[in-house]
Amino acid sequence: MKNTTLEQENQTLKNEIKELKALVKYYEERFLLSQKRKFGASSEKSLYDQLTIDGETDETAVIDPESEEEPPLEVVKEHHRKKRTRKEGLPKDLPVEEITYLPDNEDILCHHCGTEAKLIGNEIREELVIEPAKVRLRKHITPKYKCRGCENNERVVIIKVAAPNPVIKGSFASPESVAYTAHQKFVLGVPLYRQEQEWMRKGVLLPRQTLANWLIFSAETWLFRLADELRCRLLAQTIAHADETTFQVLNEENKTPQSKSYLWVYRTSGDTSEPIIFAEYKPNRKAKNPKEFLANFKGYLHTDGYEAYHSLPDDITVVGCWAHVRRKWDSALKMINPADRDGTQELKGKRYCDKMFEIERKIADLPPNKKYEERLNVLKPVMDEFFVWIDTIRTTPKSQFGRAVGYMISQKEYLQNVLLDGRLELSNNRAERTIKPFVISRKNFLFANSVRGANAAATIFSLVETAKETGVDPFEYLSYVFKTAPNADMSNPKNIDALLPAGYKKSQIILP
Repeated sequence: MKNTTLEQENQTLKNEIKELKALVKYYEERFLLSQKRKFGASSEKSLYDQLTIDGETDETAVIDPESEEEPPLEVVKEHHRKKRTRKEGLPKDLPVEEITYLPDNEDILCHHCGTEAKLIGNEIREELVIEPAKVRLRKHITPKYKCRGCENNERVVIIKVAAPNPVIKGSFASPESVAYTAHQKFVLGVPLYRQEQEWMRKGVLLPRQTLANWLIFSAETWLFRLADELRCRLLAQTIAHADETTFQVLNEENKTPQSKSYLWVYRTSGDTSEPIIFAEYKPNRKAKNPKEFLANFKGYLHTDGYEAYHSLPDDITVVGCWAHVRRKWDSALKMINPADRDGTQELKGKRYCDKMFEIERKIADLPPNKKYEERLNVLKPVMDEFFVWIDTIRTTPKSQFGRAVGYMISQKEYLQNVLLDGRLELSNNRAERTIKPFVISRKNFLFANSVRGANAAATIFSLVETAKETGVDPFEYLSYVFKTAPNADMSNPKNIDALLPAGYKKSQIILP
């Protein structure tokens, strides 16, 4: 009886030790991964990316020069390299300022013999001049006239010359100043308190609250209607991408200032000629948010593995992200010393991912129908082999290796959907690249003070990013909108179309 008790206690202790060892390994992996994310390179590419699944080097692999014979010399056809000019990279219509230096005396004499010298040419030195933002006051002077004839009849009739409406009535904000404020914050990531300091150094007192009011009022009055049109056009597409990120709002009903809110970003895929990006502020990360936004959408939706996207209606096909798969295998591989990686399961999983992305790069320029066929012929066998191998693995779910395996098993259905249409993409990186500028800017401005500010930020971000994707300068575009919209009929669909980034790019038209 006593021996049985001792054996039970011994077994209990062994189980506790096993659990503690697993827990210690888990925390060690989390610590190492945190250190690598903080201090290591963010790129997932490394030397082991150059290896195939079987462990043999391919055409791009690094080869030890001492282990290979020197290849025979090849005669290469002579070619001429185009000489670089100093104007490369500068716009063709860049204004040019010329400064000509004239001699003090009209006659230039040789310092050796005293004979008059003649002009043989000019030595030209070019330099790019960049001036910081300048401040000036623009006065709109509108003459007013009084009718003399009506004055004799004891009536006063005032006639005023027509003048354009301002972007904000009762304010000295100009279209350019509002556009500049938005551009600084949402394109360059300069928060309003830094802009306030910049204006103070120029002798202009513009409190950050004034700047915030400019942005909120302009967004609510002129930009909301444009963003809503972007939303409608985006939902009319058959392929879209989605992603979300945290967005803190200090003064929000029934929430503490420390709680998280979210910016949900949706965008078109690479198969459209008119890129559209729409950002939406929501106080939470619940599944009802994408379900409500995508209520009228039918087609394919690229997402990451977040479960909120998996409860969408049946007429929306969710396409998983293989970049997230690769990222998890890369994290698992980083837990292993580089000298010990050969032959590990972590390396094998990473190589499968590398092989799939290499195949995708080779067929990237094919039309959708050809890409669809090539994926079935070349990509699908590799994908199937990958999943067959995954099914044979048994591991602890909390380790980085276990997380990579578990992610693939749980996302299998969505990851395979990329094979359904040649227009689809292997990853959701398009949405991640879109949301990254906001994430970078958020590190500077940190939060929104109110829900109105958060909605305005989402709207401005939508139009700014759409302008960038369209190939339009965001500052010039916003300046145009704030000049034109106050004097246009915003109920006219033609005017709305002309004020969108794509319409602005096509032509500069005078709206009725």
